[in-house]
Amino acid sequence: MRRVIFNQKGGVGKSTITCNLAAISAMEGKRTLVIDLDIQGNSTQYLLGHKVTESDKTIALFFKDCLSLSLFGSNNTSGLDSIIHETPFPNLFVAPSHPDLEPLQGRLESRFKIFKLKEALDKLEGFDAIYMDTPPILNFYSQSALIAANKCLIPFDCDTFAREALYTLMQAVSEVKADHNQGLEIEGIVVNQYQKQANLPRQLVEELIAEGLPVLAAMISPSVKVRESHTVSQPLIHYVPTHKLSDEFRALYAEIHEPK
Repeated sequence: MRRVIFNQKGGVGKSTITCNLAAISAMEGKRTLVIDLDIQGNSTQYLLGHKVTESDKTIALFFKDCLSLSLFGSNNTSGLDSIIHETPFPNLFVAPSHPDLEPLQGRLESRFKIFKLKEALDKLEGFDAIYMDTPPILNFYSQSALIAANKCLIPFDCDTFAREALYTLMQAVSEVKADHNQGLEIEGIVVNQYQKQANLPRQLVEELIAEGLPVLAAMISPSVKVRESHTVSQPLIHYVPTHKLSDEFRALYAEIHEPK
């Protein structure tokens, strides 16, 4: 299963949700890959403990190779195999981000390489689950991930402006589905930074549910433990396995894996 975590608004918890769901997947015994398509490289640092500074062995190298005629060569590899790194956590791997993604984007767009990530993932073997972290904008990389994914999770941070942006975002996902990926499904809206005792967040969520939007029942509370886990580069189930927040992520993981 390939999931993309996408929102055009920054600071809504895309990397945190990506890495913590992936960490739970790995702990469940699934070989799990995180693909970091955000130039900020937050998922990369969260899982590896540092940002990858060298220009080789990152997702940028994969896209550089897409601009050459020898991407797949004659050995029938995916083009991703050589840039996947082990993390300190069993069964959890990452294809790191790199700043070179930024200058590559225009060339990739002009040469219509938008399907290359999907083609590579179709050929990639050995992984049970793939999670894709995306930049906070609908650009070449986020579109590539939406085209390559089966499911889309949308983080929502209980803000009035975020609500207005949500409708535009869902329309953008629907357009990618209609034009490029008929199998893409919005799996749900993940309510992040949810303060259930506060009136505004509760009202916003109730209104989204009343409108029939796919709000997931498992919601993520605000906690300093998230920032602490970023600092020590340990997903929550490793850093504070018995904390309420770890339980909330386990509930979210269980919900998206419930039989439909």
